[in-house]
Amino acid sequence: MINYDLLKEEIEKIGVELDSYGFDRFDSYAERLVRWNNHVNLTAITEPDDIVIKHFADSLYILKYLHISEGQSLIDIGTGAGFPGLPLLITTPELEVDFVDSVGKKLAFIKDVLRNAGLVARVIHNRAEELGNDEDYREKYDYAAARAVAPLNIVCEYGLPLVKLGGLFVSLKGSTGKQELKQAENAIKVLGGELVKFDEYTLSNGDARSIIIIRKISHTPTKYPRKSKKIDTRPL
Repeated sequence: MINYDLLKEEIEKIGVELDSYGFDRFDSYAERLVRWNNHVNLTAITEPDDIVIKHFADSLYILKYLHISEGQSLIDIGTGAGFPGLPLLITTPELEVDFVDSVGKKLAFIKDVLRNAGLVARVIHNRAEELGNDEDYREKYDYAAARAVAPLNIVCEYGLPLVKLGGLFVSLKGSTGKQELKQAENAIKVLGGELVKFDEYTLSNGDARSIIIIRKISHTPTKYPRKSKKIDTRPL
């Protein structure tokens, strides 16, 4: 389905290499994404080249900044159709990935992709703020990632409580990243984070993107995360 040469070209820009199994896994992922999208609302992006550029390459841009070691863990918050977690898992299968979403049908899709690709990961049907108050998940992860989930001052309260001290929270944004970062300065500080990287880049189709990386430098106060209604209506 997908153009392997285009995928190879895109990921080489990021410094990622794939074997033939990796290319086949991305191809199968794209095929299933389009097929499932006929009955589950997963994405508005269904053209093969757009999937490669706007979903796969964009998700993998994280690897320009994360130096993943075997056994490290990542939680993909509000994963939806598996972005960025599934592309990261395909290219770095030594990463332990947990996919979290409140919509069961989306998680069923991720299970289908994992099963077909022969990949192992944990799929959690829950809300991130519930996990953030659960001792089995709170401050347990090396990395938390969120792509197109919510404004940064909101998504920080979903993500930072899940990151261990010294770990990183990564937010992938569109062209609004700089503005959102300014609005989230208080939330980052209150939740125990510190900005370590902000970068803007352009996908090969011309779309503007940004990446925000926050390090966890102190424990998140126990009163966070709050209930989702408070997070959304009264962001920090």
